[in-house]
Amino acid sequence: MGLMSDRTEPDGTKSIRAVERAFEVVEALEALGEARLTELATEMDVPTSTLHTYLQTLVRAGYVRRDGDSYALGLRFLKHGGHARRRLKIHQVARSRIDSLARETNEVAALGVEEGGQRVLLYKSEGNEAVYDNAPTGEFTQMHWSALGKALLSGHDRDAVERIVDSWGLPERTGNTITDREALFEELAGIRERGYSLEDEERRVGIRSVGVPLSDDRDRVIGAISVSGPKNRFDDDWIADEGVPRLQNAANVIELQYIHD
Repeated sequence: MGLMSDRTEPDGTKSIRAVERAFEVVEALEALGEARLTELATEMDVPTSTLHTYLQTLVRAGYVRRDGDSYALGLRFLKHGGHARRRLKIHQVARSRIDSLARETNEVAALGVEEGGQRVLLYKSEGNEAVYDNAPTGEFTQMHWSALGKALLSGHDRDAVERIVDSWGLPERTGNTITDREALFEELAGIRERGYSLEDEERRVGIRSVGVPLSDDRDRVIGAISVSGPKNRFDDDWIADEGVPRLQNAANVIELQYIHD
C-alpha cells in the first residue's frame, strides 16, 4: 500500500487516495475490534511500514488508540456520530416515542434512516423482556433483510431500488432472506399496500420484526420505526392486534411533530 496521489474518478470527481486509505484502516480496525500491526497488515494485505505511518497519524489525531502493541478505534468517532445524530430532526422528534414503544411492548423498538443505500440504526430502546440481534446503534447494514430497511425501501421507485441493489447486492443472511430482485419488488409492493413491513427470521433465526415508514408533508419516506422480538411472541395475531396498531399510532405522532415543530 504505497501513498498515492490524487486521482480523477470516472464521474469526473477528484479523490485523495491517502484519505481513502486512512478510512480503509478504520474499517479494518472496526472489523477486527483490536489488532497488532502485523495482524492488521495481514488483514489488509499491505506493508507494515506504510500501515504504521497511517496508524501513528490516526493515533496522534485521536481516532485510534494504542494499548501496548495493539490498536483499536478511539472514542472520538462517538463524538462525531453523536453530533451528526443530534442534528437530525427525525431523531429529535422520534426518540421519546421509541422509548414509549419499548415500554408498551416490552420489546426492542428502533428508529432507522437510509444513508448511502443502507439502513442506519439511528436509535433503539429496549423493553424489560427484550430479545434482539444485538445490532449496535449506528450500525449500517443491508436494507433487504430487516423490517426497517424494507420499510425505507418501500418509499423508493423501482429505478432507485435497482440502483441500491446494484451497489449492495442481495446477500443471504438466513434461509429466509430475500435474494431475488423480483421477489423483493413484490415484497415492497405488499408493504406499500398494507402499510407495514415484516422481517421473518430474515436476518437472524428466531427473530421477527414489524416496521412502518415515516413520511413528511410531501409524502417522502424520511425514516422508519420497528418493534422486534422472538418469534414465539411475534405471532401473526400479535403483529396484527398489537404490533402494527402501536407502530402506526407512534408513526402518526412522530410525523405530526416532524411536520409542525
